[in-house]
Amino acid sequence: MTHPGPTAPATVRLPAAIADAVEEQARAELPNEACGVIVGRGDPRAGGEALRYIPCRNACASATRFEIHPADVARLVHETDAAGESFWGIVHSHVRRPAEPSARDVETAAWWPATLFVLVSANEERRDPVTGRLELRAWRIAEGAAHEVGLDLVTAVQQQVSA
Repeated sequence: MTHPGPTAPATVRLPAAIADAVEEQARAELPNEACGVIVGRGDPRAGGEALRYIPCRNACASATRFEIHPADVARLVHETDAAGESFWGIVHSHVRRPAEPSARDVETAAWWPATLFVLVSANEERRDPVTGRLELRAWRIAEGAAHEVGLDLVTAVQQQVSA
């Protein structure tokens, strides 16, 4: 589960501000799993750009399951379509487990074939000792298999320089 799949880049760029927002929501939603959508431009499998994070409601209100609330999905599909944007990533947290897809996550991925799955572990023991960040990992899930995609966190200054 550590190599990118055939239609996934080895690494994607994610604005650090999005990573911060994901981590903040994961902590705020405890003891339940948090979820949301990274809105982007273009297909992340082909170098598409992550633009912003939209926190959503977990319809399951559970510490072990998530489902983005159907009303949130409907609203975001309408908004992103109208703006020429897309769902770049589906985000959710694991309360105690590592930021790795569960069997249920792999099943759920069939609904979102062109998106990455970004998972954050809210388990403080999994915090990165160097950066202090919660464990945050991205996955391309296709044909029942999860393939890790590296995350390159970039600051706003780095984004401006590369633009």
